[in-house]
Amino acid sequence: MEAHEDPADERLRRWRLVLGGDVADGTGYPLSGQDSAMDGALAALYGTGEAPRAGRDRAAGLGASAPSVARWLGDIRSYFPTSVVQVMQRDAMDRLGLASLLLEPEMLEAVEADVHLVGTLLSLEKAMPDTTRETARAVVRKVVAELEQRLATRTRATVTGALDRSARTRRPRHRDIDWNRTIAANLRHYLPEHGTVVPDRLVGHGRAAQSAGKEIILCVDQSGSMAASVVHASVFGAVLASMRAVHTRLIVFDTAVVDLTDRLDDPVDVLFGTRLGGGTDINRALAYCQSRITRPAETVVVLISDLYEGGIRDEMLKRVAAMKASGVQFVTLLALSDEGAPAYDREHAAALAALGTPAFACTPDLFPDVMAAAIEKRPLPIPDTVSSP
Repeated sequence: MEAHEDPADERLRRWRLVLGGDVADGTGYPLSGQDSAMDGALAALYGTGEAPRAGRDRAAGLGASAPSVARWLGDIRSYFPTSVVQVMQRDAMDRLGLASLLLEPEMLEAVEADVHLVGTLLSLEKAMPDTTRETARAVVRKVVAELEQRLATRTRATVTGALDRSARTRRPRHRDIDWNRTIAANLRHYLPEHGTVVPDRLVGHGRAAQSAGKEIILCVDQSGSMAASVVHASVFGAVLASMRAVHTRLIVFDTAVVDLTDRLDDPVDVLFGTRLGGGTDINRALAYCQSRITRPAETVVVLISDLYEGGIRDEMLKRVAAMKASGVQFVTLLALSDEGAPAYDREHAAALAALGTPAFACTPDLFPDVMAAAIEKRPLPIPDTVSSP
């Protein structure tokens, strides 16, 4: 990006790039050099007309040519930061119908990979030729690896801490005494003349590896609008499955139910085992989850769905109520992504809230805290921005 010393000049330049150079934009600001090339890249996506003319009236010029799109993808990666490139790529898919071009390996090598691109690739997976499949898996694996690097350490630490706290006992063996908490709990028994605390009760903790027994079931809606949630849930499922202290099950559903637990050692395999799009039968999915619960008091069920139910609504609610009554910790997430809550069924959300299971969107960074609270059976850290359905 070219440097501009004068702040007023810089404002005019930015407005010119935003407005596109039509006669009515009112800036009268001429572009040159890299600014002109940037304007051409923006014009190809956001303009109108037959062909772009760099630095002049904005016009759409990508068409459906793979070579021209590949060049354009390379251009925007050189002109704009990654976050902007990802937005422009998504807009190109929506505005210009370029998703089918991702079936070509050279196109996949040119794009900036992110969660949304993974969702698009998964939705195209059935139509993907063999020549593209390995490239697509490489792109998906890159995004998954980046997510694991970002989320795994904190998830393991937070969940392990929750398991330790939930396993604490008031009658610990000597080697299991939590001395810091024991002292804090008995400060009123401090004897200053002896400089010591006489403990009235001992506070201990179980060791997570031995107290395991916690069951986590992730039940994920794989309808088209839930693509980013499916990606994040697969990564979290793999991270949780790597912990010996919990047993993790991953269920994905539309109108059918698929148990992907045996693939959790590789989240890329999990993702390519999903089937984005189609209808939704939450009741059927919860029936399957319910059939796999053997120790309700030690089980956390996380439903990730926009709650648009194509199955039997009343049966769905009865299943949730039955699981909660048996001791299951039930969590409802409208989304597991950075984008906030999608469109969702407010009536179903209100009905779940009435059962003591408020539905809310959860960011990936918040998810470990949600899991920790559920494991410890304490109130969930629901974001302040959540509005009542």
